[in-house]
Amino acid sequence: MPFSQGPTPAALPAELVEKLERVSFPTLGHYLEEGFADHGIRRMVGTKRVVGRAITVRLTAQDSTVLHHAAGWCEPGDVFVIDTGGDTRHAPVGEVLAATLTLRGAAGVIVDGVVTDLDEVEQFGLPVYARGSSVLTTKLLSVDAGGVNIPVTCGGVAVQPGDVVLADRNGVFFGPVDVVSALIDTALADDAEEPELVEELRQGARLGDLTGASAAVAGWASAGGAA
Repeated sequence: MPFSQGPTPAALPAELVEKLERVSFPTLGHYLEEGFADHGIRRMVGTKRVVGRAITVRLTAQDSTVLHHAAGWCEPGDVFVIDTGGDTRHAPVGEVLAATLTLRGAAGVIVDGVVTDLDEVEQFGLPVYARGSSVLTTKLLSVDAGGVNIPVTCGGVAVQPGDVVLADRNGVFFGPVDVVSALIDTALADDAEEPELVEELRQGARLGDLTGASAAVAGWASAGGAA
């Protein structure tokens, strides 16, 4: 299919971003089952947590022309989410792309594929996530294909332009703004309770008693005995 470009998505709400920068990302996993990229996509360079809106890019035919175009329009806080169409041999992101995105204020890059120039990219401090690295790169082939700000797939997750992107050393999450907004206060409240829970464990409490798991197990045993 020929190249397709969708509209630039709306910025994430500032209040939501502030809350996301405080929350423990795995806490969202207590409540959601979808949106989590498979564990093959890992942080290759960088140390900062990633919070930002998804700018989606789909590549094809080992051609990075579309990515070079899109990088020039990066805005502060954007996270480039790159769908390589299943190609895990050709690296579309290296030193020049990392420099471009860093200088334009990108929050991170997520590649469902491989990347290159790890030593050089590391110097920019830009968090880059991928399935691995390669010395084989994409080329500027000017193929009329792929797209920017269109639906893509990354790490087995369907990602829409403007989705929330969260990433740290644990992994990567993509989610619609409304879903994340509805959950964030609950997740922050959970985080606030964890220090007290850990302190009770230090004092000798049993985890199952604190969480209700042991009561559930006792109920199963009671029901089984009554039968």
